[in-house]
Amino acid sequence: MSKDTVTEKIYTLSTGDEVYRYEKSIVIFFKGKRKVLSTSVFNGGYHENYNAVFNHDAKQGAGMPCEMLAPTYTEHMQILSGRLGLNPETVTGMGTAADMENAAIETLSYQNLTVTAIVTGGIETNGGRVGDPADFFKPLEKPDKAGTINIMLVLDTDLPPGTLTRALVTCTEAKTAAIQELLEGSKYSNGIATGSGTDTTIVVANSESPLYLEGAGKHSKLGELIGRVVKEAVKKALDKQTGLNPQSQHNALKRLQRFGVNKATLWKKYLAAGKKGDTLLKPEFLAKAEALAKEEKMLTYTSLYIHLLDQFLWGLLREKETKDGAETILGILAQAYGIQPLKIEKKVSQESMTETWQQMFLAVLQK
Repeated sequence: MSKDTVTEKIYTLSTGDEVYRYEKSIVIFFKGKRKVLSTSVFNGGYHENYNAVFNHDAKQGAGMPCEMLAPTYTEHMQILSGRLGLNPETVTGMGTAADMENAAIETLSYQNLTVTAIVTGGIETNGGRVGDPADFFKPLEKPDKAGTINIMLVLDTDLPPGTLTRALVTCTEAKTAAIQELLEGSKYSNGIATGSGTDTTIVVANSESPLYLEGAGKHSKLGELIGRVVKEAVKKALDKQTGLNPQSQHNALKRLQRFGVNKATLWKKYLAAGKKGDTLLKPEFLAKAEALAKEEKMLTYTSLYIHLLDQFLWGLLREKETKDGAETILGILAQAYGIQPLKIEKKVSQESMTETWQQMFLAVLQK
């Protein structure tokens, strides 16, 4: 039986709400009155009359584009709501290209307060840093892209609307912290990603709870629990969907990818510098490069080298400070691997620092 046709209850929330996975979707059915704040373009905003929220895998199949059931995204989501047995007028939902089977569910409690996050995610193609260059500006309804990191956050407490909005901010900060702790790079700049361009979040508060709170920031217990469950759930979802985790990031080339350095650029430089008939076969080169990138010394000192470059680009280090620190690191690596130390010959920049690092890496590889 296909996973798409399996219907199963996957969780019961502390609110009594039941969470089902079916029709390539995860749906939370409300047992009572809830306050809902949604960033979705489908019935988004603040509402108190909804009876469910959902997250839907919009892919037509593995590696295939997302399915559109109507000319506009709103009409598409209305039709989808009907397919899920939901009233399109009293529900909000979000789409994604992530598999519902890879959802992560995390929950934490403190006294009579419980916070639960249900997250799907993957940012291997769409991860970006806030403020990255963008070219979309079309003030019309559009068939929007499906969300990439989708979060359903359920708070078993009553909140005023402003505090529910603050909870959304805390949730977003937690998502960004999770990505930054994985050092995943933006696909649109040299920065560390802060999310994707299509992330969607739905926050639900329990209107019927006897517990009433007015704080959801970092100084409140509610804010702490939101931060902890969202960070953990985002990390687990990214790992389950695409294998993004500390182990996969334990690689110097992964750390440098956001600066345009990868095995392909190294291979080109290797061919350009090599003597004809005295070069490795490409698979031999790639295997050696991958192994070297994972070595402890190479990874550790490359990480420090990159952080110097980040701080220079952010204006936190001057050119001389950056150059002195970078050349010290290059000297340590040269001594560790028995090669001649390299200097940054040109003015300090992203290009000069990545070029010098690649020269050092190739010198180690060839030795």
